[in-house]
This record gives sequence, structure tokens and C-alpha cells, in this order.
Amino acid sequence: MSTKTDSKPHQWLAWTGTAILLIAATMASFNLYPWYSYAFTLANTLWVIVGILWKERSLIVLNAGLTLIYIIGLIQNFIAQ
Repeated sequence: MSTKTDSKPHQWLAWTGTAILLIAATMASFNLYPWYSYAFTLANTLWVIVGILWKERSLIVLNAGLTLIYIIGLIQNFIAQ
């Protein structure tokens, strides 16, 4: 019995976003602010692009929301300084 799995296109972009996301989480665990916020913003932006390319609304909504949250946090911190 043979099983065929369909590979989604743009896997390299998804894996790049995943790698940056893991790096961002590691940076956050060591409290490397604001660098982890920039890394999370980049990773989630990549995942928004992947979501658009894959036509996956859940990926788009989740990652666009997270991107917006990180950008608002960075702006708020910039204003507070």
C-alpha cells in the first residue's frame, strides 16, 4: 500500500518563519527586549505571507494579529522613552 502526501508549496518560507519564531522565543526567555519583539514581528510576518500563499485564513488571522500586537508594543515602548 502506497501513501502519497501532498507537499505544500513555499516550505522554505514556512521553515524560515518557524526557525525565527524559535529564536525569538529563546530570546524572550532570556529577556532580550526589544530584540525578541523584532524577531517575533519578522517571524509572524513571514507566517502571514505563508498563510496568504497557502490560502489558510487561520494562519493569516493568527499571525497578523500577533504581528500587530508586537508592533503596538514596540511603538508604545518607543513613545514611553
